[in-house]
Amino acid sequence: MVARTGVAADRIGARVKPLRIMLVTTSLEMGGAEAQVLLLAAGFRRAGHEVAVVSMCDPEPGHPDADTVLGLGMPQGVPDPRGALRLARLVRRWRPDVVHSHMVHANLLARITRLLAPMPVLISTAHSLNEGARWREVAYRLTDRLASLTTNVAQVAVDRYVQVGAVPRARVRAVPNGLDLTPFDASPAERAAARDRLGVDGRFQWLAVGRLVPEKDYATLLAAVAALREDDLRTFQVAIIGDGPERAALDRTRDALGVADRVRFLGARHDVAAWMAASDAFLLSSVMEGLPMVLLEAAASRLPTVTTDVGGASEIVLHERTGLLVPPATPDRLADAMRTVMRLPDADRLAWGDAARDHVAGAFDLPVIIDRWLGTYRELLAGTERNAA
Repeated sequence: MVARTGVAADRIGARVKPLRIMLVTTSLEMGGAEAQVLLLAAGFRRAGHEVAVVSMCDPEPGHPDADTVLGLGMPQGVPDPRGALRLARLVRRWRPDVVHSHMVHANLLARITRLLAPMPVLISTAHSLNEGARWREVAYRLTDRLASLTTNVAQVAVDRYVQVGAVPRARVRAVPNGLDLTPFDASPAERAAARDRLGVDGRFQWLAVGRLVPEKDYATLLAAVAALREDDLRTFQVAIIGDGPERAALDRTRDALGVADRVRFLGARHDVAAWMAASDAFLLSSVMEGLPMVLLEAAASRLPTVTTDVGGASEIVLHERTGLLVPPATPDRLADAMRTVMRLPDADRLAWGDAARDHVAGAFDLPVIIDRWLGTYRELLAGTERNAA
């Protein structure tokens, strides 16, 4: 496969030629991986590159990016070979320098499509420690040579993919998620205004964000809150942003545990940054993650975090420096960590939040990650060009 651009033929005078980048995603649901795709698209465009975003499932009506995303019309959860033909037509028409797919279904689709349409470079990015089914890992290995490179968002996930044989060590890298930090740094006055606007009273405000699905293990979060129900250390409340198939069951569990006065389910919302500003600390109770975007957002918002030690959580939350890490599915340990954070003097809690912001600014700031991806793209394009010479 011959590249049309590359480092060797990429400069006109001292000017770097813009790339044509096609990002392929499984869907545009409100999740961290989907948000990352849209952040990358915006960052590449700001850097002067041409970007097309393709979603296997058409965006929902009213989605803020619906007008700029190319949908393949594939039904969710139903294999449809016509999707590869549609993607191949888009690739032949748009002629990208780089196709960069995200999440397992889009990764496998893009690899198969490479048999049907020219792609100078194809990168497959996984966003999870575990794809949830062994056949998916086998499919990754069987189609590995159809990709130029496989990446994952956390080093611990890369190590696991190599261990289970999903990808050879030499053909996989860790490239973390990036975050635009700007919307997540409210001033003290803005924080006070957000608390007033959102009805946060004088209680200690915890925030959790994520779909109501088994992987997020909100049952453990509710059990931890119940363990603190009679604590007299200080009053607190937990706000949970997100919706999903477990909503009714979690409502019943909350009521059965007697914590309805401590836990609010807010549903899906688009004002997460405002809730971050209004909160005192962040909670994540997942049993499975990749590199959680919500942990990056919480750190950027200067929130100390209590999180389960899953996926790449420890790459974001530095234990006893920016938050606390506990084993998954241990309500008592989660409750103890929440108690520790609520007992911190305000100055120490704020210092943890400042350290969290400094950490993500150094390692996960979106412009840093954009530059890293562009360097990877040009490296792979140059290799393709050398091979074709």
